Amino acid sequence: MTRLLQVPVLLVTCCLVQQVLVTAVAQEERPRVATGNAGPAAVTKPGGADGVKSPAWTGERRPLYRLRHDDVLELTFNFVPEFNQTVTVQPDGYISLKDLPAMYVEGMTLPELSGELRQAYSSALNDPQITVVLRQFDTPYFIANGELAHPGKYELRSDITLTQAVGIAGGFTHHAKHSQVVLFRRTSHGVVQAHLVDVKQMLKSRDLAEDIHLKPGDMLFVPQNTLSKIDKYFPASYLSFYGNASQF
Repeated sequence: MTRLLQVPVLLVTCCLVQQVLVTAVAQEERPRVATGNAGPAAVTKPGGADGVKSPAWTGERRPLYRLRHDDVLELTFNFVPEFNQTVTVQPDGYISLKDLPAMYVEGMTLPELSGELRQAYSSALNDPQITVVLRQFDTPYFIANGELAHPGKYELRSDITLTQAVGIAGGFTHHAKHSQVVLFRRTSHGVVQAHLVDVKQMLKSRDLAEDIHLKPGDMLFVPQNTLSKIDKYFPASYLSFYGNASQF
């Protein structure tokens, strides 16, 4: 009699599990959308449009620092000390200069800014020699989020790859879907690209050739695996009952 009662219970449990799995997978496989200010949202492939790798992922491994708001710069005029000045990058990206209009500098490297300053001051000075020193700046960082042991904000003081960043954040939890880790990177003002990384396959194959090197401001997100999504809908006794087929 007990065996006859177990069969209907098993059938009901199977139907419920299948329905939840279909819902979870459907939600997980929704098209990934790149957001920005370039108009309506469009479906993109990982790493760039139509599968073409973006320069954001294949650029210099050790890029020069680019200016951000609140950075403090010391400008030294080698032969005209009365023009020496200390300036701060304002929230709008501009700096105020002596005897010149405000200049937009956010996103520039120091060599680029030196060139722009020499050109701008050449109207008032003969072949100006200007030294630019970064006195204060925001420490580079990356964000680790999702199914990691210690998610949070971490300083990016050296060359760090995505898998190393996962280790710094304490590694994956047992709920992690480490075959679909997402790396978000801001490529320009208002535009963020997402790159899907199969960390599970990289580690399994022992090949880290595709291990992306992080840049300041990057955010990695580790999603939840499907099993842990449906686990909350069923008591542990139901799932163990379904999984242990030997009792039938």
